[in-house]
Amino acid sequence: MKLKPYLMFLAGWLVPGLGHLLLKKYKRAAIFFVSILLMFVAGIITHGRFFENTGGNPLALLAYFGDIGNGILFIIAKKFSLLNIDFSAITFEYGTAYLATSGFLNFMVAINAYDIAKGKRK
Repeated sequence: MKLKPYLMFLAGWLVPGLGHLLLKKYKRAAIFFVSILLMFVAGIITHGRFFENTGGNPLALLAYFGDIGNGILFIIAKKFSLLNIDFSAITFEYGTAYLATSGFLNFMVAINAYDIAKGKRK
């Protein structure tokens, strides 16, 4: 069993675009990193929040996995309390959607790095 595809997925999940960078796909890596980072920052600026794993609501669980998909960005934001949650802000729901969507996009980018390392894609 080759570990390279799994390592590319893990690297791509941890840092957006890192899997592609390690595969020498420099333009893709830069585009993915910048786009996911900008979407994540937009979520923070617009007062979004992370979902918690409460176990009761399947849609909240799905959004929680989206948040986890941000990898190191999620960890940094939680560790340093970067979220300025304001439920009364008119952009609150948009910010929350940006945060979850950037995570899902990062999962897709990491899966693409896995596929390239596996030889399924170019």
